[in-house]
Amino acid sequence: MSDIAIERRGPVQWIRITREERRNAINDAVVDGIERGIREAMAAVPDVRAIVLTGEGDRAFCAGADLKRTGEDRPFQIDHLDPGSRLGDLFRLVERCTIPLVARINGHAMAGGMGLAGMCDMAIAVDHARFGLPETRIGVWPMLVMTYLDRLIPRRKLLEMMITGEPITAEEALAIGFVNHVVPKAELDAKTDWLLERILKSSPTAVRRGKHIYHAMADMSFHEALVLAESNSGVMGSSEDAREGIAAFQEKRSPRWSGR
Repeated sequence: MSDIAIERRGPVQWIRITREERRNAINDAVVDGIERGIREAMAAVPDVRAIVLTGEGDRAFCAGADLKRTGEDRPFQIDHLDPGSRLGDLFRLVERCTIPLVARINGHAMAGGMGLAGMCDMAIAVDHARFGLPETRIGVWPMLVMTYLDRLIPRRKLLEMMITGEPITAEEALAIGFVNHVVPKAELDAKTDWLLERILKSSPTAVRRGKHIYHAMADMSFHEALVLAESNSGVMGSSEDAREGIAAFQEKRSPRWSGR
């Protein structure tokens, strides 16, 4: 069985880690499969308008890197002699992706699993999920995932998690803004559908362009970001979706988005 299942459900691309027996831990095939699912979605724009990343079962969203040898497999690891990395390349791809990514966190998200959740634009978690960065317990540091988590988690809390390796609850993750919503297990699918429905109501053109500009602003000064925003405001208004949105508002009807 493949370690990743990719399924198109209408305008939503679903990517599911299918290594439940290994707590959906990351190996090379998982990274390759997630990357393949995202690339397929990007190639299908504007037909694909959202991506959901989740794990199999209800124990773990992703337990991080698979450190155990199984048969001929080697543990998933970073080549310390190579300045690049497979997980780093996945993060670079996500930064170029203009389609909204939603993490459906069905269970614990640890180490690299927190990185996969953090690379998504939004996250919904079950209330029994735990989030942790236990890398120091085995003598390493969450180097790659830290690049995303530093943008999402307050510095003192993130340092506490990285230094001590102690996990936090789903409610704590909600309180610090790491996840958007926390629900009981029985409500996870309904809440995911609820969020997707609201994403799909928005103009796909506006969302794609807006995400692109948002990412571009990340390393800019305030004045640089303001100039970029000003120069793109007019561009946004010239799209087919913008014209349709204004017409629909004036005619008191739902817009029919073309994605252009």
